[in-house]
Amino acid sequence: MKIGFIGCGNMATAIVKGIVSSSIALGSDINVFDINVSAYENLVSAYGCNKMNSAKETAKRSDILFLAVKPNVIASVLEEIDFEAANNNCLLISIAAGKTIDFIESKLNNEHRIVRVMPNINAMVGEAISGYCTNKNVSKDDCAIVEKLLNSFGKCLKLDETYFPVFGVIGGCSPAFAYMFIDALARAGVKNGMKKDDALKIAAQAVYGSAKMILETDEHPYKLIDNVCSPGGTTIEGVTSLQADNFESAVHNAVNKAIEKDKKL
Repeated sequence: MKIGFIGCGNMATAIVKGIVSSSIALGSDINVFDINVSAYENLVSAYGCNKMNSAKETAKRSDILFLAVKPNVIASVLEEIDFEAANNNCLLISIAAGKTIDFIESKLNNEHRIVRVMPNINAMVGEAISGYCTNKNVSKDDCAIVEKLLNSFGKCLKLDETYFPVFGVIGGCSPAFAYMFIDALARAGVKNGMKKDDALKIAAQAVYGSAKMILETDEHPYKLIDNVCSPGGTTIEGVTSLQADNFESAVHNAVNKAIEKDKKL
């Protein structure tokens, strides 16, 4: 199985790293091309990937083809690779933000198996959450391959495409919200006399561990909150303070504002 990448930026690099690290494929099974020569040369050097001379050649020599280009150029790339990808029966996987399956199909003259994926920035450390959807040509076996690839750099979830705007916020924007929360905790530590580096490590590990508790115990977050809150203790004092300051409403407002913005793009 040959896996191709057109576009070799940060996200493509994270995906290649995950695929190779998980032993799904060797670097020699991965074909890469980018108009920015240094971008794909980094992958060739780091993972032993095969350097392609064009997008067409990448499509011609790949069984699975990641379209990891910017949204403003994906139309021209699709038109360029249409014949080669169809002739080779490539499974096309697009990670171009905001570009729907209908849009992708509209730029192609031939029938294709198309998967749309929305990963998030945490792919760079192997902990992404990726949403994906497919067109009617994609089989169950194709989906199994897609999930194996996506799980190599995090976790994934198959969604109806109508949920992608919401996923884009709670999966894509939320790392920024989490970074803000971690930084706010650390700054509060600094205010109370702790070194910033120490406070950041404590806050980041606490948030990481808390997320892991939810994922691995299947407990509802509020049950876990109750477990931490001792009667008359410090935690319940902090929790009620966050509630009084409309913490949950602030999060809901941030999500809703981001979804509204997405609809205008």
